[in-house]
Amino acid sequence: MKILLFLALLTTAALLVHGYHLGIEDQAIYLPGIEKQIHPNLFPKDAELFLPQTRSTFLIEAVSLSIRATRLPLEAAIFIWQILSLFLLLFASWRLACRCFVATEARWGAVALLTALLAMPVAGTSLYLADQYLHPRTLATALILFAVVDVLDRRVRFAVVWIALAAAIHIQMAFYGFLLCCFLGWRPFQSDQTSSVHPAGLLFAFPLQSLFQPGSDAWKEAARIHRQHYLRHWAWYEWLGAVAPIALLWWMSNVARKSGLEMAGFICRRVAALQIFTIVAALVLTLPAQFERLTPFQPMRVLHVTTLIFVLSAGGFIGQFLLRRSVVRWLVLFVPLCVGMFYAQTRQFPGSNHLELPGMTAKNPWVRAFEWVGSNTPEDAYFALDPLYMERPGEDQHGFRAWSRRGMMADELKDAGVVTLFPAIAERWREETRVRLNWNSFTADDFVRLRERYGVGWVVLEKPLHVALACPYENEKVAVCRI
Repeated sequence: MKILLFLALLTTAALLVHGYHLGIEDQAIYLPGIEKQIHPNLFPKDAELFLPQTRSTFLIEAVSLSIRATRLPLEAAIFIWQILSLFLLLFASWRLACRCFVATEARWGAVALLTALLAMPVAGTSLYLADQYLHPRTLATALILFAVVDVLDRRVRFAVVWIALAAAIHIQMAFYGFLLCCFLGWRPFQSDQTSSVHPAGLLFAFPLQSLFQPGSDAWKEAARIHRQHYLRHWAWYEWLGAVAPIALLWWMSNVARKSGLEMAGFICRRVAALQIFTIVAALVLTLPAQFERLTPFQPMRVLHVTTLIFVLSAGGFIGQFLLRRSVVRWLVLFVPLCVGMFYAQTRQFPGSNHLELPGMTAKNPWVRAFEWVGSNTPEDAYFALDPLYMERPGEDQHGFRAWSRRGMMADELKDAGVVTLFPAIAERWREETRVRLNWNSFTADDFVRLRERYGVGWVVLEKPLHVALACPYENEKVAVCRI
C-alpha cells in the first residue's frame, strides 16, 4: 500500500510538472474516434479521414464503454484514463526497477527520474516518453514493461498475454515491445536456458509486400510532410540522441557488473544491442528510395522503449551511487530538473492552460472558438479552416474536430499521418488541402466555391479578417463565420 501511495504521488507530480492537455496533437485523431463511437451521427462527411486509424486501437472502445457505463462527461473520462495510464506506466517501471536493483533508493531513483523526464523527446522520432494527453502509446508501453518483467522472470506465457493486450491498444508499439522481449529472452540471463527466437528473424514481421507497391503521388506528398520518417533528414543532434545512449548503456553495464548488479547490467547490454540493431535495420529498410512505403512503419520508434529503459536504468544508478539516502541531494537534482521541465512545457503551449482540466474555462482563444462551434452549430455542420491551422501561433496544436465535435475538410498535418498508413484516402486528402493553399488570400467567392463543391457551410478565420462574412462568434484571435 505504501508503494502504491508513492506511485500515486509521483503520478500527481507528473501531471503538475508536465501538464495535461485535451484534444492536442494525435488526440486530434483519436478523440473524434471516441466521440463518433458515443454519437454515431457526428462527422458524417469526414469520418473516413480519421476512423481508419482509430479502429486499430481497443482503447477507443474501452473509453467509450466506460463513458456509457459511468455516465461521466467525456472530458472527465479522458482525464481519468490519462491518470490511469500514467499510474500503470510508473507501476510497471517500478516493477522493472525492482528486478534491476536491490537498494530502495536505486528503485525510487529510477522511477523518480522517469517521472521527471516523461515529456522528454525521444531522438528524432517526434515522440515523448509519455504524452501530455491520453494516447494509446502510454498504456501500451506500460503493458510492454509488464511483459519485460515476466520475460526476465521466465514467465513467457504471461509475457505473451501482456504483448497481446498491448497489440490491442497500439499494434506498432506492441511489435517493438515484442522485439525487446526477444532480445531479453534470447540466450537468457541464466546460461542454462535457451530460446528458439532469434531477434534478427523479426525483420520478416515487416510487411515486405509493401516494397513492391510504390505509393501514389498523393501518398508521397502526405508522407514527406513527416520528415522524422526519413532518416536522411535527421539533424546531427537527433543522431546523437540515438547513438549516445548506446555508449552510456554499455558503460552502465560495466558499472553494474562491478557492483554485483548482474540483472541491471544484462538489461543495459541487451537494450544497447537492440538500439544498434534498430538503427541498422532502419537504415536498411528506409533509406533506399524503392522502400519508401516502409517509412510510415518508423522502425526507429523502437527508440521509445529503449530510451525509457535507459532513463530508468540511469535513475537507478544515480539513486544508488550518488543520491543514496541524502534528502539534500535528491532535492538538488530533482527540484531544478522538474522546474526546467515545467518551464519547457509552458513554453511549448504558451497560449493554453498548463492543466486543461475538465470543466476549466479555456485560456486558448482557438479552443474557445471551437467550443462555441460545438455548442451553437448543427451536428452536421461542415467547416473549412487553414490546412495548417494547428501550426498557427497560439493555437498550440489543438484539434478542431476534438474540441468542436464537428466535421472539417482535411488538414495538412494530422490527417496526413492517417494517409501514410491508409493510402486509399490520399487523393481526397491532397485535393482538399490543395484547394486551400492560398487560404489567407481567400475572397468571398472562394468560400462560396468551397460551399458549392464540398458542402462547406462554415469557416474559422484568423483575425484580422480580410473578407466580409457573417460571423456570429468572434474573440481576440479568431472568428467563426458562415458562408
